[in-house]
Amino acid sequence: MDLPIKNIDDLRLEIYRLRGLEQEQSIALSKRFSSPSALISTIFSLFPKSATVDGEKVSGFFDQDIVGLISRVVLPLILNKTIFRHSNFIMKAVVSILSQKASHFISEDSVSSIWHVVKSLFKSKAKDDIPEHRAIPALSETY
Repeated sequence: MDLPIKNIDDLRLEIYRLRGLEQEQSIALSKRFSSPSALISTIFSLFPKSATVDGEKVSGFFDQDIVGLISRVVLPLILNKTIFRHSNFIMKAVVSILSQKASHFISEDSVSSIWHVVKSLFKSKAKDDIPEHRAIPALSETY
């Protein structure tokens, strides 16, 4: 709407313009969903095979490994059932969207590397607790 509406003629012109825009958009939508193949291509266009962001290739939905796919479902579910339990619908939707985006960074490699770091921390902690050489008391000293 470029011009402000000052009189009834301006209002009628704006109504006609909006009706024409509505017809154009309905024609475009009907073409998009006119046949089953057009419908399937529309659905697949929601999940692109690969996209580029700043010259870097980003994987699509089905190009992730199994851990990434599971995290797309489990991460929002866990967050909404634990931390954001008493939140409203909008907050839960935002958490779901952000966790969907964050699941792209979760892969088998990242999970295994974190697991190895945690495991090495516990191994080093266990080695510090147990002395290298423990003297075993003789039987005669204990009685």
